[in-house]
Amino acid sequence: MSPHEQHGARGYSVPTGRPYALKELQAQLGTLGDRVQELYEGAHPTEYDPVADALHAAFQQAAGLAPARTYTGCPDHPNGALDPEAPEGWGRCLLCNDRRRMAARRQGTRTPAPVPAGEHPRLGYPVPEGPYTLQLLRAYLRRVEEQRFHLTPSSSDEDFVRLADDLHRSFIVARELSRPRNASGCAEHPGAPIDPDAPPGEACIFCAGRKRRAQRSPQTPEMLPRIRRGERRQLHRRFDRPTG
Repeated sequence: MSPHEQHGARGYSVPTGRPYALKELQAQLGTLGDRVQELYEGAHPTEYDPVADALHAAFQQAAGLAPARTYTGCPDHPNGALDPEAPEGWGRCLLCNDRRRMAARRQGTRTPAPVPAGEHPRLGYPVPEGPYTLQLLRAYLRRVEEQRFHLTPSSSDEDFVRLADDLHRSFIVARELSRPRNASGCAEHPGAPIDPDAPPGEACIFCAGRKRRAQRSPQTPEMLPRIRRGERRQLHRRFDRPTG
């Protein structure tokens, strides 16, 4: 139930601190558009780093304005373990469901059938599916811009929830675009430099160096003769001893 429905005829009271937090969020979102407009196709991943950082800060600010979200939906264990086979009509909290199962065994009753995992609603904040591109990032930010212009301190909780979800989607896209690109084609060292002298398909400079070292013929180390006790090793000087 939204705050407007809870208060009804008594009027709606703006939560404490929301006007200041909303003003700070509006200032953060105002600079995001300019940063994203400066990006271009083929931009280096490091150019996405400040955008991802700014989006994460804005997301945290918007999440603070929205109602608290828990993974289990349980008031006693909000961030506890999730039940992968939660029965229909029960919550997702593993601790509470185990307690219900033990009570059902003692009473000799059967527990409801578990809900298939694919039918459970997505928990936490939404994560968009790839491929992650600059066009996708701009599309999510356009949705954020459309929503923020209509936000006021008396907006409903659902408005802030939608804004936090879209900001999280934008942050995920920017974060993935800021990761090192696999220019070398190596699965072991995706961000490795390219060896210009390596043959095609072996451009990773780390793997190419390892292969060269393995192809070298092993050399047997030269062992110095063992000196018996009481004898002195005869050292050959490279330079003559200076004379005064």
